Amino acid sequence: MKKLISWNVNGLRACVGKGFLEYFKQADADIFCIQESKLQEGQIDLPLEGYYQYWNYAKKKGYSGTALFTREKPLSVVNGMGIEEHDQEGRVIAAEYEDYYVVTCYTPNSQGQLARLPYRMEWEDSFLAYLKKLEEKKPVILCGDLNVAHKEIDLKNPKTNHDNAGFTDQEREKFTRLLEAGFIDTYRYFNPDKAEVYSWWSYRFKAREKNAGWRIDYFCVSQCLRERLIRAEIHTEITGSDHCPVELVIS
Repeated sequence: MKKLISWNVNGLRACVGKGFLEYFKQADADIFCIQESKLQEGQIDLPLEGYYQYWNYAKKKGYSGTALFTREKPLSVVNGMGIEEHDQEGRVIAAEYEDYYVVTCYTPNSQGQLARLPYRMEWEDSFLAYLKKLEEKKPVILCGDLNVAHKEIDLKNPKTNHDNAGFTDQEREKFTRLLEAGFIDTYRYFNPDKAEVYSWWSYRFKAREKNAGWRIDYFCVSQCLRERLIRAEIHTEITGSDHCPVELVIS
């Protein structure tokens, strides 16, 4: 059995000050992925005994960034998709294991006034092609902040948020395409109708207190791993970021 955790920490140094290391220890994951580290190399010394650490930093300081911490040394680790325009922001790490790839991803946000939506659409197409390329070799476990609530059940206020970043028809359609391309949204696989469980809450308007959130953090796996899925959870009780950790257990 393998336990995987993914968490958008929204600034790892800040999150360490709010209990990251305690949760990391308690979670006892085999593979622990983070997004939005907001770090450059050498800015943090993380004492994670028994884990190999892999980092992908954004060129821009204090922005984006991903990391993957793993007990088992991967066969190979690659940062980025190999497409220069998409690989400046430290958004993707792929670790290859014997049975599958684990990909941690921090999908670009479409931003206010949807300023970055056209770029986001290009990114989505490139990223799906990248995943399918990996899949030619072995199955893929994708995790991370994918910056989209797929269905109305996945956010508190779908009507008022329609056409806001993360809930545009275009972004939702790209997620549908990911599923149609053979990926399983593991949380929905186990909880097809479970409402009001979210992974992100705005820091404004006491959103977390009111549970006015969005489910935008995912574990999605290649169809052929279906039989190996044991459970998928969202740890809403864990604070320390505006996102909470999500979990996948696979045999």
